[in-house]
Amino acid sequence: MSEPVFVGVDVGASRTKVAVLDKNKEIIGHSVRKSGTDFEKTAELALDEALKMAGLSREDIGFCVSTGYGRKNVPFSEFTKTEIGCHAKGAFHYFPMAITIIDIGGQDNKIIKLDEAGHRLSFKMNRKCAAGTGAFLEEMSMRLDIPLEEMDELARQSENLVELGSYCTVFSATEVLEKIRQGKKVPDIVKGLFLSVIKRVLEMDSLTDRVVMTGGVVEHNPYLVEMVRERTGLEVMVPERPQLTGAVGAALYAMDAAAASEK
Repeated sequence: MSEPVFVGVDVGASRTKVAVLDKNKEIIGHSVRKSGTDFEKTAELALDEALKMAGLSREDIGFCVSTGYGRKNVPFSEFTKTEIGCHAKGAFHYFPMAITIIDIGGQDNKIIKLDEAGHRLSFKMNRKCAAGTGAFLEEMSMRLDIPLEEMDELARQSENLVELGSYCTVFSATEVLEKIRQGKKVPDIVKGLFLSVIKRVLEMDSLTDRVVMTGGVVEHNPYLVEMVRERTGLEVMVPERPQLTGAVGAALYAMDAAAASEK
């Protein structure tokens, strides 16, 4: 019989992520899918995709933990953990030191501070407004009529950043249309949108000397990381797969639970 693996399922409001870890805590299978309206079905499909990548079946799973907005909609998980706890555990796994975690998700942002032992010192979340999240960038990409996946490269082409005055998604959309009417270049507007995301996040809390950025927005728009480095002058690190950080943390909790059950 093969060694058991450990699964973390992160059901976010926008995307569902699954990470399969082996006994060495290495990612051997993963999946990211739009969460849609049926969280349970999406979690099942994402699990099957991740296991297929790993060349395994459900019988190989030693333990499974779910997290995120829809964590209670995962029938095959043994128990749930909060997304704050899982993001902290996942980020500390890659960077075992005192860190501030900035997670930019599809619907919310998180700032989590950990000490050198990985204990949580504080956390803040932004749930009241889409500004500064993936939803904000998705809305702006539609307003600009450009594919979301092209925004990172466009922002890098900017030569004269257009700074936007409004954080609000609705007002920003109006402001973007006005900038277009004024003849501003799209790359300059997109970089301005990236700066709006950064400013919105940085106003949430102060940062420590070492910062870890995670989330789907970070994975697909790595230029945001460079912009945070430039704006703050801090050391900014990124995990192997930033979008999977919460799922990895959940899988690590699954591994801990399996070890505890054997004692």
